Formats: sequence, C-alpha cells, structure tokens
Amino acid sequence: MPSAYTSPLAEALAPGLLERFTRYVRIDSTAARERTQSPSTPGQLEVGRLLVDELLAAGLDDAALDDHGYVTATLPATIDGPAPVIGLVAHVDTSPDAPGAGVEPLVHRDYDGAPIALPRGGTVLDPADMPALARKAGHDLVTSSGDTLLGADDKAGVAEIMTAVAHLAAHPELPRPTLRICFTPDEEIGEGATLFDVARFGAFCAYTLDGSEVGELQEETFTAAQVRLTIDGVDIHPGFAKGKLVNAARLAARVVAALPADRLTPETTDGRDGFIHVYSISGDAQRTTVAAIVRDFDDDLLAEHVALLRRTAEEVVASEPRARLEVDVQAQYPNMRSHLAPFPEVTEAVRRAIRAEGLEPRTTVIRGGTDGSRLSAMGLPTPNVFTGGHEFHSVREWASLHDMAAAAATIVRLAQAWTEPDLAAAATSAARAA
Repeated sequence: MPSAYTSPLAEALAPGLLERFTRYVRIDSTAARERTQSPSTPGQLEVGRLLVDELLAAGLDDAALDDHGYVTATLPATIDGPAPVIGLVAHVDTSPDAPGAGVEPLVHRDYDGAPIALPRGGTVLDPADMPALARKAGHDLVTSSGDTLLGADDKAGVAEIMTAVAHLAAHPELPRPTLRICFTPDEEIGEGATLFDVARFGAFCAYTLDGSEVGELQEETFTAAQVRLTIDGVDIHPGFAKGKLVNAARLAARVVAALPADRLTPETTDGRDGFIHVYSISGDAQRTTVAAIVRDFDDDLLAEHVALLRRTAEEVVASEPRARLEVDVQAQYPNMRSHLAPFPEVTEAVRRAIRAEGLEPRTTVIRGGTDGSRLSAMGLPTPNVFTGGHEFHSVREWASLHDMAAAAATIVRLAQAWTEPDLAAAATSAARAA
C-alpha cells in the first residue's frame, strides 16, 4: 500500500512538483570545474530563463535573470502588520563529479523496498547499502537512468520553491510576509554567493533548500579551503637523464603517499571529523599540480590540516634541491554557525514549519557547504532545509517525491510562521540591533 504523504497539502502539491522537477533535470546545467565567467556554463542560463517564464506566469511580475545567471523575484505580502522580508534560495547548477547531460528521470511508483536496477550503466540502488532508501518503501521515487546524475542537488530545491511560491501566489488568503526568491549559479564550485547582492535582495534572512533527509535542518557547515601544490622539476630526455632529471610527477606522488591514509581522508571520517581530500594530480615531469580540498568544523583544526599538507610537501620537495614548490591556499566558505547564532528566531521559524507539516525537526551538520555558508557570513542569516534527495553527485542519486512534497509544504508553512507576532517582533528587534 502506498505510503501516506505528510499532509493533504503535500499530497496536493506533489503532481505539479513532479512535473517541474522532471522538466528541470532534463536540462544540462553542469557547472564547469573552473569558472572564467558567471555562470560557468550556458545550461544554467537555460534553466534560469525557464524559471523566469514560470515565475512571471505565476504572477511574480519582477522576475528577472541577470547577466551573471541569478534569477530573482518577489512575492508580495498578504498581511498588513509588520513582518520581515524572507528569502528562499536554491541553485540551478549540478555537480561536475558525474555526467549531467542527457538526464532521463525515471519515476518508480510505490517503491517495494527491493534493489532497483537502473537500465543504463549497470547501476543498482540497493537498500542494503543505502539505509535511507530502505526507509522509503511505499514512496514514489525518482532516479536517473543510471549513467548520469539525477540533479536533485539542487533542482529538487528549485522545484520545491517554485511549487510553494506558485501555490502561495494562487492562494492570497494564506498569510505570508514578502518573499524574495533567488536561484543562484555555480554553487557546486563554491561560487553561488560570489555575485549575490545581499543589500539589493533586501531580506532579513533566507533559507537554502539544499539538504537531504526529510525533516532535516542544518545550521552548521564545514569551513573550507582549497590547496594547490605546484612542483617544478627539471625535465630532460629520459635517455640522458641520469643525474639531471628531477621528476615533478614522482615528487607529487611521494607527497600524496606521505599523507595520512588511516585518518584525515573522506573515506575514513564522518560526523564532525575533518579531512584532506586530494582530488586531482595533473602535469608531467616538468611541472605537476596536486589539488586538494581541506575541511573541518573547527577553524583551528582546519589550519592544522592545511599546515600538515604544506609541511608534507615542503619536506618531500626539500629532498631534491633543484625542485621548487609553490603552495596556494584559498578560503572557500566559512562555517555558518557563528553567523546564525545571534538570530535564533531564524531557525525557530523553520522548526515551527517542519512541525506544522507533521515532522520532527532533525538538526544535523553539513559535511560540505551551501550558498548559506557564505551568505550568512555576508550578513544574510541562511540555514539549510531538507529537499528529499540522496546520493548526490553520483549516478546513484535519487529522490523521494513524498519527501520533496513535504519540503514544498514546509515552505508554505514557513511563510505563515513568519506572520506570527512573536517571530515578527524578534526579527524587528534583531534588525534594529544589527
């Protein structure tokens, strides 16, 4: 027997939500790994244009796509009393970690709890390996065909915001504050907030719809840095190399091999553990670059991880006096915890909304980042809310329509929560203090 939706509202929103979601994921909006312009790929503009058309059709007359790929729109308030302006944010790009072109979404109605063999790529979704999947028997699931990602990260969030906003626009009798909507580009490569104009957006706070498990609320992320180690050697014809060749590629391999293998790697850590993740080694005997991302919830520990990576490279390269090492460290995004702490009403509002949807809020940490990481540091407190998607950045990605509908319904209830007098008053007080 099919599993029940969390509420009649969620059930009513589900059909339109599914139509939007499957429409959006078919557009290839994979972010480029290196950005030379915003957005980094033209597919993101294609999604943006579609969203603007749909927002205009829903009655949001100021919907627009700017030259950098940001979609913005406003849904006016339906109440006369004081209430803060609230933002809703999701990103249109998908990860370059798995193929994103030619996505063919498949809908699996009333999932029976068995392994799902997808038709392409030999991909199998096995609940024995995916505890979250095992809990979704009776749900309607959406997957890719097996040789691409699905794009639930974050087109599930996009579809949920669009569905909720269209519902609110069609029902002016529902109480709501002014809502500001923004869909960002290139979040997957850490650039979603780079050209975000917080002042022009004009919201007291915002919420990213970019989480996973139903009921999830996240107000803490990794602090993130990227490290590039560039090693210059001395190249020469290998037939005449004795005593002359300094092989940068071999030195790079020694650096990576010297890093801890039993700790501080993504595959050996979880919870609040940080890591050093070497994700690319490229080059040749003359010059080789090792690229790594470094993550931790504690800023001091993050600095220690970066120092370990630097020290390891320096010690290896120092063994060959003719080699040279360059170390480039770039901050990527901060832990949003300290920026959200002064505004407890922001997370209280979404907790009320989740409970109103019949769920119990689950506060978790993000072993990654969202646009909210940087937006919070930029002065726009922005926690993260669930979407119902799972196994992101892979061909195993899937989403529960039941949980996606719960997320869309939660947005509707969040709008109502912000019209409650105590939250509105708290926001007014916080804004004055700021």
